[in-house]
Amino acid sequence: MVNRNRMNRAAAVCAAAVLASVAVPTATAGAAVVPPRIDLQVLVVDDGGSSVEAITSELKNSGVPFKKLALADAGRPVINAAFLADTVDGRPRAKYQGVVLPNENPFGEGSAEMAALAAYETQYGIRQVDAYTWAHPEVGLDYTDSGGYAGVLDGTTAAVTAAGKAGAFGYLAGQFTFEDNSSLIPESYGYLGRPRTGYTSLVDAPVDGGRASMVGEYTHDGRTELVVTFGYNQYQKQFRLLARGMVDWLTQGVHLGQSRNYFAVHVDDVFAPDARWNPTLNCTPGDFDCAGSEEDTGSTIRMTAADAQYAAQWQQAHGFTLDMVYNAGAGEEWKTENGGTDALAAQLVADRAKYRWINHTYTHPFLGCVQDVSVVPWKCTATAAGATQWVSRSEIAGQIRDNNNWAAAKGLPIDRTELVTGEHSGLKTLPQQPVDNPNLAGALADTGVRWIASDSSREPGQRAVGNAQTVPRYPMNVYYNTGTAAEMTDEYNWLYTSKAAGGSGICEDNPASTCMAQPLDTADGYSSYIVPQEARTALRHVLGNDPRPHYVHQSNLAEERILYPVLNDVLATYQSLFAANTPLVNQRQRDLGAELTRRAAWDKALADGKVTAYRIGTTVTVKAPAGVDAPVTAPEGTRKQQLLGTTAFGTAYAGNRSAWTNPDLLQSAVTLKLPS
Repeated sequence: MVNRNRMNRAAAVCAAAVLASVAVPTATAGAAVVPPRIDLQVLVVDDGGSSVEAITSELKNSGVPFKKLALADAGRPVINAAFLADTVDGRPRAKYQGVVLPNENPFGEGSAEMAALAAYETQYGIRQVDAYTWAHPEVGLDYTDSGGYAGVLDGTTAAVTAAGKAGAFGYLAGQFTFEDNSSLIPESYGYLGRPRTGYTSLVDAPVDGGRASMVGEYTHDGRTELVVTFGYNQYQKQFRLLARGMVDWLTQGVHLGQSRNYFAVHVDDVFAPDARWNPTLNCTPGDFDCAGSEEDTGSTIRMTAADAQYAAQWQQAHGFTLDMVYNAGAGEEWKTENGGTDALAAQLVADRAKYRWINHTYTHPFLGCVQDVSVVPWKCTATAAGATQWVSRSEIAGQIRDNNNWAAAKGLPIDRTELVTGEHSGLKTLPQQPVDNPNLAGALADTGVRWIASDSSREPGQRAVGNAQTVPRYPMNVYYNTGTAAEMTDEYNWLYTSKAAGGSGICEDNPASTCMAQPLDTADGYSSYIVPQEARTALRHVLGNDPRPHYVHQSNLAEERILYPVLNDVLATYQSLFAANTPLVNQRQRDLGAELTRRAAWDKALADGKVTAYRIGTTVTVKAPAGVDAPVTAPEGTRKQQLLGTTAFGTAYAGNRSAWTNPDLLQSAVTLKLPS
């Protein structure tokens, strides 16, 4: 391996001559020390590689302000003393609280820019992350031929060391395994080295009967670097697990932005039956595009009272609450058609306090345009003049009110501000309906709806619908029309195998899809392939600070109860990875929607340059536009300044305190007092 980008030793010696303290520069003899102002912003030097991109994504997704310089940009600013620091109101100011570099010195041997960074970091106590480098003495490690390792890391079991647990990675339980999703493709490469003087290993792995480091803190020449010696991208589990700690380490636990691990699961169509997949027709009888006759709609899938009892028991055993998204009118129709009694409804109503409940409209009609189903695919019905015919405002409002009234009569603990329409209808549906039903916003206002669910696969971003906001939901690949593992696998095979292999070929026509080499065995394909794959996808969302809920259907809690293996996998894996101080955040739709709304306002304020935040000693000041809450993360023991006295700041999560916060009455800024 060529020894690339070695640190300029002369620059390091020069930098070491500057007194290193905890963010306090030297004062001349006899003069009062003026603590510097350190702005809460990160400098990112980008080489275009996936590792820097991953760290940048973590900063962006958690709301941490950063300034990015592209190394390849000939017109970028030159990094020098004036770029890094200045004086504000007679006080020295460090413009960046941390520095992210592609490696320990991406500028080249003897670089004046690296010398300027080294001097800056030393003077102001600023930390540096080396996003991806190799094991060698210039980063505090022995070469890999001295008890280390260089190569593919797929499937490697890494561990957080005692120092890592006592520091920035204390939210992790201990061990984690590098992704190994394919035996055909190397997914991660890296270098494991033995520490030298000044290097403290934070994450390591076994090598030849011993252990060698892959993430560590290297203190030298008055500076401190976080050295990462494996490559990664923003989606890989190993990075997602370490990302929070990287940012906390870099910012010394004080930064704008916050991060949580969210997981919510909506169960749609509760009380209603769902149609069943037909493995002979390769479609679902009753659907517009299925070749069966209207009379031959096939059997349906519906939970029983025993399924409801199991759901309540499962929740209690796993400490997790499901959101029951209900269609009361469809349930009443089913009861009328089946002897006038409904043991399922009776059981769910008896257990009503054990769940969260969300209005799914009374009978689950399509609430967009009036559909013409005489053609496949369906189209919107038009008037003689060519105008689209829409479901009326009164009909939409009636569906919402009737469902609310039924719930009130049964004592269901609903929130009338939340709504999930059938098939997310009423919202635009491409290609047939490119705009929202113009009557939808008015109906939402009439019924007090503030949070309406949308499909994240169609619209990943939140948007306004009149006075309401959408809450994008992730569809889980546990299909609404399947109640058994064999049915689920059969439909999965149809969608994800080529025509030559007996499938539909849809995967061949969709550039976003990938065909399987051969169909799964319906006897065990669900448990061996689909469950772990879907659990990995859901966990990726959880680890990505993503508040969007997931959704499935009541059919998945019926018959073979095929949803539970996926949820069990997600929850068990999560518990094995995280310490007790980092629980899953399981919230209802309105809270998740509010989180997305606050993030959008914060991101806009940052983009508009309207946020000022800095630290002077143990005091943090944050100023944002009126009405915009600021996300802030700080150490345990942090207090928020009020007009009279202080109060504990934020809530505990992952070893820190964090919250969306704003100034109290008669205050123009948020002021936090850090522990000494």
